[in-house]
Amino acid sequence: MLVFATETSCDETSICIMEDRKIVEHLIFSQEIHNKHGGVVPELASREHLIKLQDMSEKLLSNSNIQPKNIDVFAATCGPGLIGSLLVGSTFTKSLAINYNKPFIAINHLEGHVKSTSFNNNIKYPQLVLLLTGGHTQMYLMNEETNIELLGESMDDALGEAFDKIAKMLGLNYPGGPEIEKLAKYGDENYFDLPKPLINDSNCNFSFSGIKTYINLLIKKNKLEDKFIKNLSASFQKTISEIIIHKLLKGIEKLNDDYISIKSISIVGGVANNEYIKKKLENIFDSKKIDLYYPLKEMKNDNAAMIAWVCMQNYKTGDNDILFKPNPRMSILKNK
Repeated sequence: MLVFATETSCDETSICIMEDRKIVEHLIFSQEIHNKHGGVVPELASREHLIKLQDMSEKLLSNSNIQPKNIDVFAATCGPGLIGSLLVGSTFTKSLAINYNKPFIAINHLEGHVKSTSFNNNIKYPQLVLLLTGGHTQMYLMNEETNIELLGESMDDALGEAFDKIAKMLGLNYPGGPEIEKLAKYGDENYFDLPKPLINDSNCNFSFSGIKTYINLLIKKNKLEDKFIKNLSASFQKTISEIIIHKLLKGIEKLNDDYISIKSISIVGGVANNEYIKKKLENIFDSKKIDLYYPLKEMKNDNAAMIAWVCMQNYKTGDNDILFKPNPRMSILKNK
């Protein structure tokens, strides 16, 4: 089966052609126009998608040497995300589906991330999935491929958003995650004792706005010198890792009480690129004989390959609706 998929939920314009379990061609354009604003500007994101999609699609089809009429199904992210961006991508893809008289499948962006590790791994269930992106920080239980249960989520900022906002306070470039990770290598991670909101709560929820506020106060009391920025970056990264590990252990403990023994953990989303966090997780869970899974590198950030992969799975269920309206607050739990 040949799938043509688009992903335009935020500021990445991405398209992919997938054949069964093979990525035939995959293009991702990261919009640099937002860098000077220190964050994503929704209207600018929509315009960039509109400008890039047609040219990228022509390049994709040319590179893959595939005729649009030979595509079996078209799919697009329809939520959650920025409504303008979602409308551009889904409308473009629906138009292609109508033109070539082919099915259109609406895909949940979060489901794309959550199931991304099953593309390159043989998942052991039950598993925990930790979703870490610029818009979401959530923990899910998957007893099997189609059973998804939300265990906890951020009560305020997503982790990727916290990275970006703190980087902006420190005068660093957008996106902030890679900038902080780079500088943290040269800092003292024990220099600042940062707060860990909700760390003592018995649930699996997260909170990152308190850390952001505390760091904002620290910055106002100090000069933004090189050593200060590196030490703060390192301390923030360490604190975040400790929070993540603590919450995963709490989730495993709670599930053990319900006689559910976790066999694996998937770390998905853009923050999964952070090598420091990855090493910290491996140090803890390797010793507990719990497998850690990550998506392919090209399937960590927002991308169309994960959308095509979920389409492959959902198409079997006959979930085909050309009239589906994009929903910026779409919940993954509809697939539970």
